[in-house]
Amino acid sequence: MNFEKEIKSTDEMIAFGEEIGRQISEGMVLELVGDVGAGKTTFTKGLAKGLGISETVQSPTFTISRVYEGEKLTLSHYDFYRLNDYGIMEMELAENLSNPKNVTVVEWAGDLAEILPKKHLKLVFESLSENQRKVKVREVQ
Repeated sequence: MNFEKEIKSTDEMIAFGEEIGRQISEGMVLELVGDVGAGKTTFTKGLAKGLGISETVQSPTFTISRVYEGEKLTLSHYDFYRLNDYGIMEMELAENLSNPKNVTVVEWAGDLAEILPKKHLKLVFESLSENQRKVKVREVQ
């Protein structure tokens, strides 16, 4: 799965996330890369919807992680932007990565990117204007 997509609105970003959510399988890991405000959490809202999760997704910037339970899968959403010491989060992330019923989203992976599975999706979000984004999707192997 390697492609680029231009997004013109928040609604389109949510729809894109929902589309990806319907296509991915259990145990999948998504690494989201992009500046603050580039649409990573908005994408994750759609992803949750596509996974059949009805809870409202909120940014984990200040809580570092949030977990959303679905009927079939659990979505673990991490944002390491404000994290200075990975310590215990490395253990929690590793535990979640080993659970095949989890779909894991990691924003600002930093040094923890090395513990992500060799095979995962990497999405790079680029701001083109106030509302427009380009998302590059690449399967890392």
